[in-house]
Amino acid sequence: MRRVSLLGATGSIGDSALDVVARHPDRYAVEALAANRNVAKLAGLCRRFRPAIAAMLDPDAALALERDLGGAGLPTRVLAGPQGILEAATCAGADTVLAAIVGAAGLAPTLAAARCGKRVMIANKEALVIGGGAFMRAAREGGAELLPIDSEHNALFQCLPAGYGGDLAREGVRRLVLTASGGPFRTRAVADLASVTPDEACAHPNWRMGRKVSVDSATMMNKGLEVIEAHWLFGAPVEAIDVVIHPQSIVHSMVEYADGSVLAQLGNPDMRTPIAQALAWPGRIESGVRTLDLASLAGLSFEAPDLARFPCLGLAYDALAAGGAAPVALNAANEIAVAAFLDGSVPFPAIHATSAEVLSRTPCAAVDSIEDALAADAQARRLARSILRLPADAGGVALAA
Repeated sequence: MRRVSLLGATGSIGDSALDVVARHPDRYAVEALAANRNVAKLAGLCRRFRPAIAAMLDPDAALALERDLGGAGLPTRVLAGPQGILEAATCAGADTVLAAIVGAAGLAPTLAAARCGKRVMIANKEALVIGGGAFMRAAREGGAELLPIDSEHNALFQCLPAGYGGDLAREGVRRLVLTASGGPFRTRAVADLASVTPDEACAHPNWRMGRKVSVDSATMMNKGLEVIEAHWLFGAPVEAIDVVIHPQSIVHSMVEYADGSVLAQLGNPDMRTPIAQALAWPGRIESGVRTLDLASLAGLSFEAPDLARFPCLGLAYDALAAGGAAPVALNAANEIAVAAFLDGSVPFPAIHATSAEVLSRTPCAAVDSIEDALAADAQARRLARSILRLPADAGGVALAA
């Protein structure tokens, strides 16, 4: 019996994870649930799964949840604020932590779970984009087991050799190939992107995701952040990580070997597949995902990404090549700009423009610790807000480690 702590329980990843867990009550139990402020949804989940801990980042929401659950006879203890989220991530009763809090706010609890030696199922790419080497070092020292949940990185994990040790050349691997759907604007005229709305940007053709992640898909910043994540997860140099657009989202990523063989992981676009794979690893369990009907597919197509249409992808490669604080600054600027776009403060092209300016004005400082990363993150957020003329607290902040 694995006992799971789910950070980001009320989001789309949380929905998928709990669906898989509920299919196997003999194998998995929910120990902790954590969310931001969706009281009604988390209360319903507490009644269904009866966790020992329910944590809410928003203290007012935590109070409302405690009132809602009062008298329900549940074993659930309600916690509040960043410290409550950290306790949910590190509680002794959980051996598995699914880290699905979006953005920089997910860094501290994911890092804490790694330091405690949990099986950490990473759906929060920013933990690696921001934390980088310091995060991987903490995971090694804590004895954590890191399993990627992003469909692309999970696909790479499945296609790499069993027991892969982090050295592509030693394992005979030539390159990693991340696939991207191209999002909702793959064929939209570039000149028209200045007038797209948040709802249009969030209308992903294949995947059901939260709004921030959906906008990142529309700009392909998500794929750029995934390039950086793949570098840290798999020890891959920047020149060995490629991106290809695959509109059907059936091939989730590929690994090319030195002998010319290319191994690909295929499946319907459903997050329950990588979640089930990581929950059961090294075994396999039923996920609820329908069988892939290859005969019904009209075809599988691939194309090189157009960096004029998706300049954010190029920024991510530049940031990875620069190293140091550059990936941290890029992620922070993107979070601020995406939040401003979603609330109608800036147009869609401002996401790239702001991210590019912050990246160009970020000193080439080393990031040797999580504290260094958080300082660089805070500085980049201040700069992005200044560029966009936003209030000092717009777009949120990273949680302290």
